[in-house]
Amino acid sequence: MKKSNDAHRSGCPINLAVEVFGDKWSLVILRDMIFGGRRHFRELLLRSEEGIASNMLADRLKTLVELGLLTKMDDPTHKQKAVYSLTEMAIALVPIMAHLGAWGRKWLPASEPLSIRAQLMEAGGPELWEKFMAELREEHLDHPTGSLDPLRPGSVRAGLRAAYEEVLARQAAPADGQ
Repeated sequence: MKKSNDAHRSGCPINLAVEVFGDKWSLVILRDMIFGGRRHFRELLLRSEEGIASNMLADRLKTLVELGLLTKMDDPTHKQKAVYSLTEMAIALVPIMAHLGAWGRKWLPASEPLSIRAQLMEAGGPELWEKFMAELREEHLDHPTGSLDPLRPGSVRAGLRAAYEEVLARQAAPADGQ
């Protein structure tokens, strides 16, 4: 969804992207939806590592819907809930997220459990990214009400989750000889 240049500082594609993602929360919300399978306000609010405030989450979700990165529809299982879905525009961010994760792992003090997914995405490269994007399309575009299990066996997200849980279990296990 392109807007007129009048609403932006310039038509530079880097500037335009920074205007969308330059705030503290937009990419984190998209990360939680893409990699965490979160589709409801409450999941995004309570299960984020970073602890976003409810008013900030509501504002960012509204903005992401307005920008065309997300859609919002009523949850057929609960009258007072909404389901957020990624659009093709958001799904196309998977390679960018993979590169951001790889950069953060290399240059910043990232924790091992929170780095494993970035490591696997980097190692899997474009082939894995394409598979993951196809799964996200099926999950969000073909099943916008969230009826498809995001952790279905054999899915990329299920593999990423399993690797994360394996690292946590290894770190929690007592060292040999203790």
